[in-house]
Amino acid sequence: MKNMVDAIKPWAMGAMGISIVLLLKVTAPDNEMSHVSDHTLLKAGMNIGNVASEEEAFNYDFQVKDLNGKQLNIRDLKGKVVFLNLWATWCGPCRTEMPSIQCLYNTVDQEKVVFVMLSLDQDNKRRRIASFIDKEAFTFPVYQPASPLPKLLRVNIIPTTFIVSPDGKVKHKQTGMANYDTDEMRALLNALAGV
Repeated sequence: MKNMVDAIKPWAMGAMGISIVLLLKVTAPDNEMSHVSDHTLLKAGMNIGNVASEEEAFNYDFQVKDLNGKQLNIRDLKGKVVFLNLWATWCGPCRTEMPSIQCLYNTVDQEKVVFVMLSLDQDNKRRRIASFIDKEAFTFPVYQPASPLPKLLRVNIIPTTFIVSPDGKVKHKQTGMANYDTDEMRALLNALAGV
């Protein structure tokens, strides 16, 4: 029986991976998938990230712009807790985790914890992003890159979320979809913010 289960496991994981690839390829326009590898797609919806093993320094040397085109220099966020989520409108797992991020956003001190929901959609898709955010009634701040992203943020898998402490250390990195509406996540953000 054990051998039979072991034989089925690779098949089941392969089938699940193929399903994820097909789902993402169907929901994403071809021109927006050109920079995403199949390896990325196989991992896109899986909850595989965790606490950062080493406290990597966060590079604040980049700019983002909101959906009205107003720029924000990320250096201005030093001294605050930063919840930075990389996502795209065509990414099903990204969309799935967003309600939990909204709930988290609603329950933390937004003066001390700054949310940067950074869309990796193509620059000319601003209307699509705004339409999606409005339709879902999300109120967290949404941005697009306004300059090249630092190496740390050039991820192969989305969604990916970073939590950065006020002293500029990556305290948590989550690769893949997660539920952020948890007491543990609120406790982490509040502890980092000194609340």
